[in-house]
Amino acid sequence: MDMKEARVLEVRGEAGRPGDLFAPFLPAATPGGYAHQPKMLPTSRSPLLAALICLTFLACSNGPVGNATPTSLASDQTLRFPIQHDVSTLDPAMIDSETEAELAHNVFDGLLKFDGNTNVVPDIAASVPTISPDGLTYTFKLRPDVTFSNGDPVTSKDVLYSWNRATAMQGPFATNLSAIAGYDHVATNQAAGGALQALLEKNDPAVTMSGLSAPDDTTVIAKLTSAAGWFESAIAQPSAAGMIVDRQVVKTNFDGWWSKPETLVGTGAFKMSARAANQSLDFVAIPSWWGRPKPTLSKVHIEVVTDPEAAMAKYRQGSFDIFGYGGYPPPATDVAGIQAKPAEKAQVLLEVTNKTYFVSFNMVADATRPVGGPFTLDQGKASHDRRLAFALSVDRAKLAKDVCSDVTCVPATGGVIPKGLLGYLGDNSDPLAAFDPVRARTLLLAADPNGAKSIDLTYTYDPENAFNEPVAKFLQSQWLTNLGVTVKLQAVPHTRFITERLKGLYVLSRDGWAADYNHPQDWFDNLWGSVAGCPDASCSSGYATRAYDQLLARADGEPVTAAILDYKSLSRQLINDVVYIPLFYTVDAFLFKPYVLGAGSNNMFDYYWDQIQLTAH
Repeated sequence: MDMKEARVLEVRGEAGRPGDLFAPFLPAATPGGYAHQPKMLPTSRSPLLAALICLTFLACSNGPVGNATPTSLASDQTLRFPIQHDVSTLDPAMIDSETEAELAHNVFDGLLKFDGNTNVVPDIAASVPTISPDGLTYTFKLRPDVTFSNGDPVTSKDVLYSWNRATAMQGPFATNLSAIAGYDHVATNQAAGGALQALLEKNDPAVTMSGLSAPDDTTVIAKLTSAAGWFESAIAQPSAAGMIVDRQVVKTNFDGWWSKPETLVGTGAFKMSARAANQSLDFVAIPSWWGRPKPTLSKVHIEVVTDPEAAMAKYRQGSFDIFGYGGYPPPATDVAGIQAKPAEKAQVLLEVTNKTYFVSFNMVADATRPVGGPFTLDQGKASHDRRLAFALSVDRAKLAKDVCSDVTCVPATGGVIPKGLLGYLGDNSDPLAAFDPVRARTLLLAADPNGAKSIDLTYTYDPENAFNEPVAKFLQSQWLTNLGVTVKLQAVPHTRFITERLKGLYVLSRDGWAADYNHPQDWFDNLWGSVAGCPDASCSSGYATRAYDQLLARADGEPVTAAILDYKSLSRQLINDVVYIPLFYTVDAFLFKPYVLGAGSNNMFDYYWDQIQLTAH
């Protein structure tokens, strides 16, 4: 599958979890976060959201609490939790599900990482890179004390090997490295397995990016094809192409090294100790781990439980300490039940995620996108007002209540990027999120006086995820009630739906995005404009304008601190042109037993296992 097709699955791995309203919110990985009375608690969320979560669900800290150590720890420091499906891989070059990513980020590190507030900080690099004045050359110095779990020292050769290998393999997140000079050439590689390993060992130019070099064992230089202010964020994405693997181990079993405890070697605080396919995985803390502080947990036991209700029963019985890690949220009805009990509600965490749901219009009519429709840009102000009418006729507060039970989503009122991520416009700052049925009817009457443009409209969605059909029916009802327009619903199998949506075959369609890393570039490069392939390649809406492309090119080349204003201007361009109908930001749920400290989540990922402690119970 094309990279953009794979990543436009706004909810990665959305095979669906029948009967579970949290199903659509899987996976991935956000700023400010919550830890359950943590050993390390990074929190930096807006006061409103913090108050909402603290007052409604649990007790929160307003900031870091240092390295507080409970006075009485449990003698058995084994953390236990369920996942719904076994992993398909733990190879950072090929990982493509939330479950895989959430487990692997405790095993692997990159040069940089996101901290609990999703700020980019050094990881196995000694400091953030030195960047040349033209923004084209990044120089990294490695920490001298970092070793793999088997004791092998980490050198610059491992970094070059890892990044060249990930690029040559072209896994789901290979494009995180696309800013590096020579990426496009290596990305055409067709060799695999042992043949690819042989090329990598020879530093063959076919699989070696020209922009990478290592003048010594502790220095890595990356030269970019053009300035890319998002580069550091991309290589910091947990469990993705920027992670570092042990070249000496990988070469012994190029494709299968990750599947065995003795060869799943990384620089993280934990290593795999046992795996029973489709049953369980076990990880143990590494006593000689180079990081600080040392993990309190000694072991993590993960059980595959495909039935959410069975997993919930085991949590209630005490077989699991937490439920929600590894991209497997507890059933919404059970969460609501626990939340309603004063003695238990402190076990619940609801966290706004990195995912936004919206509706896309087809906005271009050409030979490649023959579907046309009443919303295309070439129809000028009339089509603009028709799009705006459809947006203003949706009551998002009612959507959150009726479809999400005011638990699994919150109205998207701050632009396409969710609250807590860089580029969020602010609460109630997106005028497309307003509910104004009177104005909506007035706009539609003026833009379609005889109703001819509103006949035979169809909203298309993929039904495999149990969440999508209720949303579709809600929208259908809203448009009929508030606009007087009958919109047909069309359910299309997921794989076909994604392919056809990206070809512009739908006039109105379900759409959305899950951020891969905390940088607005991940949104604007992948969804709209010529960089994304618009109007005619891998583009749901077809939206591309000269103004959008020019501003995006400037923003992508700027340091993030300077680029944010430009990315926010891009958001406002989308709003002004009514490119989408905002619906909601998703919310993930977690359950933590009272004796579990330090577990939690931010918008992007579960907190690391090395932050967790179990008190006596």
